[in-house]
Amino acid sequence: METPMPTAKGETEGKTSPSQPYDPAYDPLKAATPGAGRDYAPTYWIGTAGEPPADDGPITQDTDADVVIIGSGFTGLTAAIFLAREYGIKATVLEANRTSWGCSTRNGGQAQCASGRLKRSQWIQRYGLETALKLHQECLDGMATFKELIADIDCDPQPGGHLYVAHRDKVMPTLEKEAKLLRETFDYDVRILDADTVKRDWIGDREAAGAMHEPEGIGIHAGKLAFGYHRKARALGVKIHPASPVQGFETRGGVHYLTTPGGVVKARAVGIATGGYTSQTLHRELKNRLLPILSNSIVTRQLTDDEIEACSLRTRQVITDTRILRHYYRLLPDNRLQIGSRSAITGRDAPQQKYEDLLVGDMHRKFPALEGIELDYSWWGWVDVSHDMMPRIHQPDAKETVYYALGYGGNGVMYSAQAGRRLAQWIAGHGKELDLPIFTSRLPYPNIREMVESQAFAPFRRFGQRFLYRWYHLKDEVL
Repeated sequence: METPMPTAKGETEGKTSPSQPYDPAYDPLKAATPGAGRDYAPTYWIGTAGEPPADDGPITQDTDADVVIIGSGFTGLTAAIFLAREYGIKATVLEANRTSWGCSTRNGGQAQCASGRLKRSQWIQRYGLETALKLHQECLDGMATFKELIADIDCDPQPGGHLYVAHRDKVMPTLEKEAKLLRETFDYDVRILDADTVKRDWIGDREAAGAMHEPEGIGIHAGKLAFGYHRKARALGVKIHPASPVQGFETRGGVHYLTTPGGVVKARAVGIATGGYTSQTLHRELKNRLLPILSNSIVTRQLTDDEIEACSLRTRQVITDTRILRHYYRLLPDNRLQIGSRSAITGRDAPQQKYEDLLVGDMHRKFPALEGIELDYSWWGWVDVSHDMMPRIHQPDAKETVYYALGYGGNGVMYSAQAGRRLAQWIAGHGKELDLPIFTSRLPYPNIREMVESQAFAPFRRFGQRFLYRWYHLKDEVL
């Protein structure tokens, strides 16, 4: 621990320093825990967020807690905030490494009006229109929750909406059909832009064959937001313990015993919010129910005015393209360009230079004027993808007070705030009021075309992922 510093209230505060280096090859399907006190990944968000806030230090002895949240990312911290604010419950948060060490400081910082990876038309196909309309309202409510939470956090918001760029001409009819559905069925005010309009008034992406603009979307600084959530939670009485991975999880007589390196934490209820860094052995209900996938991100040096003009970067709104293996990108407030997309299959392969090179090539294809530009930051991180592409905020066993909020599929920056609220609702005993499929069903096991679901498929998931990436590349670029 660093030397505790006196606060304005005369209390002592401390910041837990890393005790282990960052592990670039970490793999949640292989490692028993994400580590114990590991340093942050070298992301833009961590490099520019300032010093991490004070915390409560690692667990050092056996202790009791009313509610434990595992994971101090966006979901875990917002769940703790809502538990304290709406139910008067002061949670104890256990973090394996440093505050918001995982998904929350490795994402693209894009808050979109989405939950999971499915489009609204796919919601209708799977759940029917009535449920799809309720899911849409849940996303709108989630965006309102997110805006309210960040209103007093200095996280460099870039509001205005989301630009969904068609990367090929053949995609436009499908995009226009989805836009019509959003306007007429969901009363969501999206609009279609032609290629000339996109390149003249929005962004000079050479691939753009048009775009759909939706009104909801905010870019944020992920590190500043994470640290802001952290401070907000602790101000409400939440205890946050870094370097305290859960190495054992037992439930006896309705009480949960969580073993950490420094002691056992006994809890009445547990909320799991570990995202793409969920270990296979953390809890029996989570084994083989998530497929963690890697996403790469790069951030350039600051662009000059001439470079911004050459790329026609006339918006700072969040942008994605229509690839299945999508790109997400935007001009940051300090005039750096950030872009991300999929990466390696395994943690062992993640550090290979070729994955950064592929992403750099993608940036050059979109913005030829940036060829040869220096990168200031390059990193990768794990995304929690459910096997049916939709999240779950759920109590898997009605006889146990264990709950989880997982499976955002890359759309967790905004929805994690609403998921945190829903997770708090479950923990406080009000989960039965939630009736959407994402609240009433478990994360599924691997499946074949959503017809046959079985844990037996789990050992073969990465073989399937390699095949799917090749197929998706063909669909995105060739067929």
